[in-house]
Amino acid sequence: MRLVLLGPPGSGKGTQGARISARHGIPSISTGRLFDRQIAAGTPLGRRAERYVRAGELVPDEIVLDIVADRLESGVDCAVGFLFDGFPRTYPQAEALDRMLVATRGPLDAVVDLDVDVDEVLDRIRRRSRTEDRVDDAEDTARRRLKVFEQETAPLRRYYQRGGLLRTVEGSGSPDEVAARIEEMLADVAHPGLRAHPGLPVCR
Repeated sequence: MRLVLLGPPGSGKGTQGARISARHGIPSISTGRLFDRQIAAGTPLGRRAERYVRAGELVPDEIVLDIVADRLESGVDCAVGFLFDGFPRTYPQAEALDRMLVATRGPLDAVVDLDVDVDEVLDRIRRRSRTEDRVDDAEDTARRRLKVFEQETAPLRRYYQRGGLLRTVEGSGSPDEVAARIEEMLADVAHPGLRAHPGLPVCR
């Protein structure tokens, strides 16, 4: 199964991505986590990305595409499928991903869009900033990131909707409730018209 997880900062992409990854046996590829590791290690790529991350701005496409292409090419685990968390974020990135997949892994199966109210997103980010050491969770930075999302990333919903890939899932509620909604949707993606047996993987 080849998936993209779409949603604003604080929508729960990291939490749900980890659950999808564990249930379906596919790697969850988060550009945010990749950048965090590069920044912490002080690599040339990390240094190029750091100032954008700290300012709450989108990292330029050329940097993002370099790290994604490297992950797909070097990751043997990607042969079983994958889940992109936080990528693509712009039209050029989405188009570039399509080209990469046509040449290597095959097209996407679905794009899961987590729909969460802005006030709830900000509340989640405030709580996360108290428990995790993330440079992008200061409230002013979070608000800039949400604005950037609406301007640059939200239009991808139209891009994927036109391709018949977009699946919108209500992202409010407990992690378990959201996960159940996602699994019900993925059952239809993997086996149209059928529901997954509770506790069993939909696709391997």
